[in-house]
Amino acid sequence: MERYFQPEIETASREQIKAWQDERLVKQVRHVWDNVPYYRKKMEAKGLTPDDIRSTEDLHKLPFLSKDDLRIAYPYGLLAVPLKDCVRIQSTSGTTGKRVVAFYTQHDIDLWDECCARAIVAAGGTNEDVCQVSYGYGLFTGGPGLNGGSHKVGCLTIPTSSGNTERQIMFIMDLHATILCCTPSYAAYIGETMKEKGLTPDQIPLKAGIFGAEAWSEEMRHDIEQTLGIKAYDIYGLTELSGPGVSFECSEQSGMHINEDHFIAEIIDPKTGEVLPEGATGELVFTSITKEAFPLLRYRTRDICTLTRKKCSCGRTHVKMTKPQGRSDDMLIIRGVNVFPSQIETVLLNHGYPANYQIIVDRVNHTDTLDVQVEMTPEMFSDNLGEVSRRQKELVEGLRSMLGLTAKVTLVAPKSIVRSEGKAVRVIDKRKI
Repeated sequence: MERYFQPEIETASREQIKAWQDERLVKQVRHVWDNVPYYRKKMEAKGLTPDDIRSTEDLHKLPFLSKDDLRIAYPYGLLAVPLKDCVRIQSTSGTTGKRVVAFYTQHDIDLWDECCARAIVAAGGTNEDVCQVSYGYGLFTGGPGLNGGSHKVGCLTIPTSSGNTERQIMFIMDLHATILCCTPSYAAYIGETMKEKGLTPDQIPLKAGIFGAEAWSEEMRHDIEQTLGIKAYDIYGLTELSGPGVSFECSEQSGMHINEDHFIAEIIDPKTGEVLPEGATGELVFTSITKEAFPLLRYRTRDICTLTRKKCSCGRTHVKMTKPQGRSDDMLIIRGVNVFPSQIETVLLNHGYPANYQIIVDRVNHTDTLDVQVEMTPEMFSDNLGEVSRRQKELVEGLRSMLGLTAKVTLVAPKSIVRSEGKAVRVIDKRKI
């Protein structure tokens, strides 16, 4: 029996969802026009006033916002309420340019907590569960978001943050944690470590995991589920919009329901900005319609995915987005070929390798090079050199078939690639481009 945190919202009719979006969009555009000079100037440059936006049908008229705008307007240029009304900031973990700083009123945090609570309940969470939040706390949104959602549901919350894997395992086992929230790469590492300790899935009390903040494949999901004996759910969010809980997976595990009472989603052509029809693959764009402090209109996420309104067996009526297939800004172009790290991961997992690898891109004599370093399992590591060479050739062929170009594959010893307790560093691009 499917449970909902807010059934009247999560199973609302399409007409009701549209009515909420129309009303809230009109109000939000007026709020931004009155309080954010930076965005008002962008609207004026397009000859727009709030009177031109009467419903979601007019959304396409509004100008986009990008991460560049957030950096230009840093720190207070997109703030839409007096600073005295803000109670918190969160910030991205980005490594280039100015950090993105997002602001929250108490009302913003309350709504964010509700979005995360919906995700926890969709994963089977109730007030009888023990929820271990192993996302990073602090500026990163993962820890605070799921922590707040867990409290809303009424779970016993274990705020372990990331790292100290021995302690993570101790709390899971001693406190009988039933839900684990962290990045998928860290979940895989926790599972790997528990397996080495001789713990079998039926000895591990966990029943579900809510994993996000980085790309992961269906094969990686399957591996985590097998190792930990759980059902693994995807969750999606961006600091710029609030954090995790913008969308989340239900029991069907075939895409993430977007919380449409708070966010309007569009898919656009990343090159032209044209809005694409439902079912088309393109760049995901979000408009925040309930945020008070930091409301972004038509924010370009750079994530590539598809939207679908196909009826879901869970009973939720909110539109679903597919797992992002890559990003329009971290897509690698190697020798003219578009390459997404997720494609490489799929090949590796299909060939039985653990999900710990590194992609190193360089440019030698004006030609791009692609080197994929892959950890072997202990069983593979004990093979003779001839067998290791055969395995490398097998992966070269698999990658050539998937990508349409030749990569160098280097099989390395188990645990020789540095483990990540937060977002895994999958790609090292040494090209000066």
